[in-house]
Amino acid sequence: MKKITLLLLLLILPAPLAAQNPQSAQSQEMKKLEFLIGEWQGEGWTEFVPGQRRTSPATEKAQWKLGGTIMLVEGMGKTKAPGKQEEVVVHNALAIISYDAKAKLYRIKSYLADGRSTDAEAEFVAEGFQWRFQAPQGPSIRYTIKITDKGEWSEKGEMSQDGKSWRQFHGMTLQPVK
Repeated sequence: MKKITLLLLLLILPAPLAAQNPQSAQSQEMKKLEFLIGEWQGEGWTEFVPGQRRTSPATEKAQWKLGGTIMLVEGMGKTKAPGKQEEVVVHNALAIISYDAKAKLYRIKSYLADGRSTDAEAEFVAEGFQWRFQAPQGPSIRYTIKITDKGEWSEKGEMSQDGKSWRQFHGMTLQPVK
């Protein structure tokens, strides 16, 4: 009976240890995104039709959730309505960033206020942290974020019809809120 109990303990003990490794890898990989944590404000622009750029004040708020295993990022852009003093929302988005330790990649689930959502994969590239996805019946989209030498959040959105030539349609420069 003692041998059976000992054998069962030896089989059961490694299970909790194995379960901790993915979380540890997930936490370590998520810490690489710590540079985004905080509140940011500045200006952004979007140009879906070349020559028709819309600029607006923008904010981003990035915070850890679930003990640092995921990051929640909320973006907001508002501008004054033409001919009026009231502000209208021109961008309202929420993203959840996580690290999939088994697949060894970052995943981003984003939501827009108009009901659209996107599932994207992300990675660190020479230009910064980049995520990409295929728009439904549309172009490939990629966004890249980096922190500049001035400590600013710099974001670039690009689209491509062929996956080779890219056109920038979005830009944002934000400063940390003190």
